[in-house]
Amino acid sequence: MKAFGKILGLVLLGLLLIIVALGFALTHLFDPNDYKDEIRQIARDKAHIELTLNGDIGWSLFPWLGLELHEASVATLAKPTEPFADLQMLGLSVRVLPLLRREVQMSDVRVEGLNLRLTRDKDGHGNWQDIGKTPAPATPATPPATTGEPATETTVQAEKPAQPIRLDIDSLTVNNARVEYSDEKTGKQFSAESIQLSTGPVHDSTNIPIKLTAFLGTNQPVLRVRTELNGELRFERALQRYKFEDMKLSGEVAGDPLQGKTMTFAAQGQLLLDKAANVAEWTGIKISANQLRALGELKVNDLDKTPQISGGLSIAQFDLAKFIDSIGQKLPAMAEGSLSKVELVSRLAGTPTSVILDNINLKVDDSTFSGRIAVEDFAKQSLRATLKADTFNVDRYLPPKSAEANSATQVRQAEVASTEADAMAGPGNTPLPNAPTKDAWSNERLLPVERLSKLDVDADLTFGQLTLDKLPIQNAALKATGQGGLLTLENLRGDLYDGNFDAKGTLDVRQQVPALNMQTSITKVPVEKILESQGKNPPVKGLVTLNSNLTGSGNSQKALIETLNGNASFIINNGVLLNANLEQQLCKGIATLNRKSLSGEPRGKDTPFQELKGNLTFRNGVASNPDLKVRIPGMTVNGDGDVDLRVLGMDYRVGVIVEGDKSDMPDPACQVGEKFVGIEWPLRCRGPLELGAKACRLDNERMGQVASKLAGEKISEKIDEKLGDKVSPELKNALKGLFKR
Repeated sequence: MKAFGKILGLVLLGLLLIIVALGFALTHLFDPNDYKDEIRQIARDKAHIELTLNGDIGWSLFPWLGLELHEASVATLAKPTEPFADLQMLGLSVRVLPLLRREVQMSDVRVEGLNLRLTRDKDGHGNWQDIGKTPAPATPATPPATTGEPATETTVQAEKPAQPIRLDIDSLTVNNARVEYSDEKTGKQFSAESIQLSTGPVHDSTNIPIKLTAFLGTNQPVLRVRTELNGELRFERALQRYKFEDMKLSGEVAGDPLQGKTMTFAAQGQLLLDKAANVAEWTGIKISANQLRALGELKVNDLDKTPQISGGLSIAQFDLAKFIDSIGQKLPAMAEGSLSKVELVSRLAGTPTSVILDNINLKVDDSTFSGRIAVEDFAKQSLRATLKADTFNVDRYLPPKSAEANSATQVRQAEVASTEADAMAGPGNTPLPNAPTKDAWSNERLLPVERLSKLDVDADLTFGQLTLDKLPIQNAALKATGQGGLLTLENLRGDLYDGNFDAKGTLDVRQQVPALNMQTSITKVPVEKILESQGKNPPVKGLVTLNSNLTGSGNSQKALIETLNGNASFIINNGVLLNANLEQQLCKGIATLNRKSLSGEPRGKDTPFQELKGNLTFRNGVASNPDLKVRIPGMTVNGDGDVDLRVLGMDYRVGVIVEGDKSDMPDPACQVGEKFVGIEWPLRCRGPLELGAKACRLDNERMGQVASKLAGEKISEKIDEKLGDKVSPELKNALKGLFKR
């Protein structure tokens, strides 16, 4: 037995020596470069590709099946002269014996100077779609003649699924590779240049260190990105699980969208793809982009159906305004320091076409918001928002008035100031102010019609305190919807200076000229506070209650005012006409009729009133007010006139029925006898609306009618006294009528 074993050993040794000798002879006596044409033909016949070998082929047989290709390129058979890939060198080697066990054990794999060019033509056909395909024949082949006999059916037994090949590579190195993609139809180009990839040993179910660097670029828009990726890749093919642990991605972005600025970014975390469970996860998320820092986690379920995204996001406090500037973008002009403190914590859910931010805790400067924001459809930009805020100052984030608006305001203020200086009521000796003629409104484009026409929004917002146009609104609530170009304000309400307001309406931008419809209700709000908040000197004080239903059209303040139509009713209680002494005006008229002069200066500059009310009918920006009534202690005022909102002017004829000077020490010239009781004294109020009652003067034209009436009544008294019962009543009445005309 020992001899047999010795002989068997010698035989095996001899066979091994023969194999080694054959391998040596094959690798040293056989040169694959002599068979390049045969190799190209095999590539055409078997792989259906055009292989070009400009460099040498190096190889080894045993114990490693080694191969080196230099200066090689690959094209499709459809376009053999247009290679889609070429490389400077590819080197790899495989152990021979493990191949027999379906195991791939490779040494270092090196790829140098790989260029991959992917293109899509104007018809949308990609050059990679022809890889492995034979070109269509020039003429269709003649189908074989068929006989009447049925074809013999061949039964093919289903093969058992092949066992996965075991992969074992010492390392993978890719140097100076480039991948580019171009689309002739859109003109877009993408590229990845200077690709450097290196890995550690590649084994199933073990962590594989990976480092990848590249420069990415696009032409629409022009953008350049430097990237570096590090981490450990682990794949478990039997379980269909893939992990990327301790992933770290960093780099810089520059290009046209950043307007010459550069954004540095970084992202890290743990990535998992479980194809068996159809789940993907990104945990331990840390993201930074210039000043922005964020943490979070994401999970995606139902990868085989419609993926469902869930997770959480936390953005640390940062200066949003500086961040926007650092990436080359511009925010609308707003108050200094706005958006300097922004932070967010929220739960996240969504699909590939939608996203929901729930349980929001958002802080913006001094405001805190909570609630929910959702984009239900990215394509339609369907926005849904339900938010509650403690306090929010809208004015802080609105742009200042334009140069045109400021210029118009300055002109208006100068006109009013000049008119006011010349038209102070005082003793009533100044002339009646002229009616204003300057346009009071801006002609600038007011609404982004194109954007509003595409808006799909449903918003429900509440505020503990809302500052809007300098008005401090308490318990404010807004509910609005917009879809298909029709925006509906379902409700806007709040408390204002111990009063309240409520508004609703629509804005229709489906037509060429936007159309506005608005209904407003204001209850017991101090009118002077509203005017003061707009930087105007109020002509009147008091609690205003107003109801209106108005329509307008156009896309500027001027156009909306010039097309304003509708009606309104108002009442102001317990008020004061500021800087306007109507009593003094009337005393002047009475003194004139008494042929006396007022003995002193006015005792007060204001006129208190109990109630001021009326109804307005708007026609193309001009409001008619035929029933103005004011109840003032000692007098009653009736007015009939117009308010021209186009120039913010007014023109009223006012009648005042006085009871006389009711003060403890009345001016002797202003005493009212029985002959003045019930007489309506005429005033004319004309000028800028801001002047209010300061624009009122005694109407000298109509004072003659009052004097004639008083004179006629005096003559009537004398007729009664002289004639007594000597003539018939009909004759006395006829005589009285002659003097009352």
